[in-house]
Amino acid sequence: MDLELGQIVRTKKKHPCGNDLWEIVRVGADIKARCLGCGHVVMMGRPKFEKLLRKIKSPKDLEKIEKYRQKK
Repeated sequence: MDLELGQIVRTKKKHPCGNDLWEIVRVGADIKARCLGCGHVVMMGRPKFEKLLRKIKSPKDLEKIEKYRQKK
């Protein structure tokens, strides 16, 4: 799967804060991602992270996400 820095992804399971959107912070053999709800950063192996992924968000979706984050 092609993951790039700064991409926003949706996961199958929600984070304990209730959010399921993550920003990719580091890419390599391991993936580091930041929760867009609370800012928590997690790092895990690429195969495990790819299993958790549901969808990579498009640029249109990013605009909606930014509006949502500004309201909080």
